[in-house]
Amino acid sequence: MEPDIESIAEQVFIALADPSRRAILAALASGGPATATDLAGRLPITRQAIAKHLALLAEAGLVTAEPGERRRVRYRLRSAPMRVAQQFLAALARDWDSPLEALKDHLDRDAGGTA
Repeated sequence: MEPDIESIAEQVFIALADPSRRAILAALASGGPATATDLAGRLPITRQAIAKHLALLAEAGLVTAEPGERRRVRYRLRSAPMRVAQQFLAALARDWDSPLEALKDHLDRDAGGTA
């Protein structure tokens, strides 16, 4: 069964709504896989808060937890859910473009006729 694109996109948008989660994703994008402790050393967020944010990001599929040395868990970015959200937005934009273009044409005609 195909995953529900709208549901995946919704989880991504919820995850991206929080600036701390965006900062965590940016840190992982620039620095590669990291533990919650590593991220706490790079960001002005407590380790406990980072762990909670990472759990939500993992639930949205944006990060994956990988077992590391000495029972430390490293988090790695996953781009697939972000691509699904981009596809959802692109489809939404296509659906809007036609009616918006028709409205623009209508308004342009009205403006041109009342000179």
